[in-house]
Amino acid sequence: PWRPALLLSPVPLPAGGRQPTFSTTCARCSKNRRLRQKRVISERKLTRYFVDRRKVRVVGGQGGGGGHSFYSEPRKIFGGPDGGNGGDGGHVILKADQQMKSLSSVLPFYQGFHGEKGGSKNCYGANGAYVYVKVPVGTLVKEDGKVVADLTQHGEEYVAAYGGAGGKGNRFFLSNENRAPTLFTPGEPGQERVLHLELKTTAHAGLVGFPNAGKSSLLRAISSAKPAVAAYPFTTLNPHVGIVRYQDYEQVAVADIPGLIKGAHQNRGLGMAFLRHIERCHFLLYVVDLSVSQPWIQLQDLKYELERYKKGLSERPCVVIGNKIDLAQSRINLPLLKEQIGDRVIALSALTGDNLEELFLHLRELYDTYVKTEQSRGQSPVKW
Repeated sequence: PWRPALLLSPVPLPAGGRQPTFSTTCARCSKNRRLRQKRVISERKLTRYFVDRRKVRVVGGQGGGGGHSFYSEPRKIFGGPDGGNGGDGGHVILKADQQMKSLSSVLPFYQGFHGEKGGSKNCYGANGAYVYVKVPVGTLVKEDGKVVADLTQHGEEYVAAYGGAGGKGNRFFLSNENRAPTLFTPGEPGQERVLHLELKTTAHAGLVGFPNAGKSSLLRAISSAKPAVAAYPFTTLNPHVGIVRYQDYEQVAVADIPGLIKGAHQNRGLGMAFLRHIERCHFLLYVVDLSVSQPWIQLQDLKYELERYKKGLSERPCVVIGNKIDLAQSRINLPLLKEQIGDRVIALSALTGDNLEELFLHLRELYDTYVKTEQSRGQSPVKW
């Protein structure tokens, strides 16, 4: 049959030999298909997503009821009871996941799935499915003020609420004395609990210092983390964790703890809301501003606040980092600081990157010492 021909008119080149207005091969004329980058969230908006406390009510699934039936078949009377047992209710399980960084996704109520009812022909009911609740690594589970679980390893699980046992069918009650039992039991209700979840950031090292000491700038300089940096105090309102990577593929996690002030153990400033995050750190990095007068007073106040919050916290392996060495006043205060304290002092500048190599080397020494100590105790060190 006759078909009309499809006429394609060539696009003439404009004067000057330029490319046509439409092209499938010209990168300049094609659409820009680059992926959109994630929008940068400010520190104050980030507080709505970062939750380190949560009250959760968990209820296990109810067990299925037992079956009640008798076997029936032609030319076979008095077949006997054949009601199966009911299925068990599902548990509610808390599972530590390394990808979770906050408790904001945890709902206030969870309930396990119910078990199915037992059927005829001795068919047992199916068990209820488990409900897994993903929580960040370092979540502390409390009930009535007592610690019942501490999820510090990736993949670690804790059964928050057990499901109820399934009921018994009338086949279970068959005996020589009772050949036709009509008794069957319903499923038991699941366990019900009210738990309080607390998140304590798990990291190898913790940056401890007063506001505007340069902790966030230092974390930006040594890792790929991007905490907010500004010239006003309390810029950091949430803990940030940065990863320091070495050539042998070892990774050291460094946590930026929000700035402390005098009386932090009495809930002043940001208070004890973030002091508990320091408990998980195995060694501490005290960040001191060298440009202020008498910088050793900052170190004394920081150790005092940590000791009043938890005894022995200030005695952990540490190193003092004298920040802002690029300023003239800092070079004057550096020898005075070394005379006043007995700890090792690493003078650097997070802004210009001066002397960061010494911090990298000493950070690795602290990490190797921590790994050897844990292995000598028969425990596995925390890996990132």
